[in-house]
Amino acid sequence: MARGLVVGEALIDIVEGPTTAEHIGGSPLNVAVGLSRLGRDVDFLTRIGADAHGRRIRDFVEASGARLIAGSDVPARTATAVATIDANGKASYAFDVDWQLSGIPPVPPPILAHTGSIAAVLEPGCLAVAALLDAYRVSATITFDPNVRPDVIVDPDLARERIDHLVERSDIVKASDEDLRWLNPERDAEHTARTWLASGPAIVVLTLGERGSVAFCAAGEVRVPARPVSVVDTVGAGDAFLVGLLDALWAQGVLGGDRRARLRRIGLDALRAALDTATLAAALTVQRAGADLPDRAALDAARSR
Repeated sequence: MARGLVVGEALIDIVEGPTTAEHIGGSPLNVAVGLSRLGRDVDFLTRIGADAHGRRIRDFVEASGARLIAGSDVPARTATAVATIDANGKASYAFDVDWQLSGIPPVPPPILAHTGSIAAVLEPGCLAVAALLDAYRVSATITFDPNVRPDVIVDPDLARERIDHLVERSDIVKASDEDLRWLNPERDAEHTARTWLASGPAIVVLTLGERGSVAFCAAGEVRVPARPVSVVDTVGAGDAFLVGLLDALWAQGVLGGDRRARLRRIGLDALRAALDTATLAAALTVQRAGADLPDRAALDAARSR
């Protein structure tokens, strides 16, 4: 059976607002759990400590149906992120993360290999992540979400170089306009997205917050508006969008290293359908506290309304 592989950080979001609460998070974890909740078979390679937070993450990942890869547990503390929510529901973060990886995970060749956020730029683990994606490129569609976290970036120029390298080696890239403003403040976000498309990916998707999203591919571009909903907070919204996008493309049969040419020929109607699913997944998530991504039943029910 076709499986996906997600590589990246798992952590505890400590959300500060009118009340303080702890939620399991980390952009790659959200993607792994989100795909699993939609019924996809997913392996997750991460780094969690031998502490209460780590045990909570393990239980959460396994309850979603994802498989935590052996070696993800280490005798160290589990990463945390303090998230402060403003009056508009927007989150800002302060991170305490130690990101390290080693070796090739003992998993069968996946048809999808994803990474993003802290895992892509924080040493020393980011070097292993880049090598892993190259190793799986033969079998897998490579997907990447920079999900930039400036607070953990020591050398912005080096981080930009690493992100550019991953973009060039990826088949599908999703980013927010906020990401692209940080990465290339001298350029309009859509200009940067088009430049990225020319550098290698088959699809580049740009999320624009309340203005919706736009996707670029060889056939042209597609724009989809955001769904009007009452926002509790935006934690996990971008991850939910990506999960919906990947799930839709998975259903279309365009994922896998042997289908790279098919993905590059994707038509605008198929891409618009994938964006519609992505937009719906994000809309469901922002109506809930924390990164609580929808399962298949919730997504199907919302689609039918």
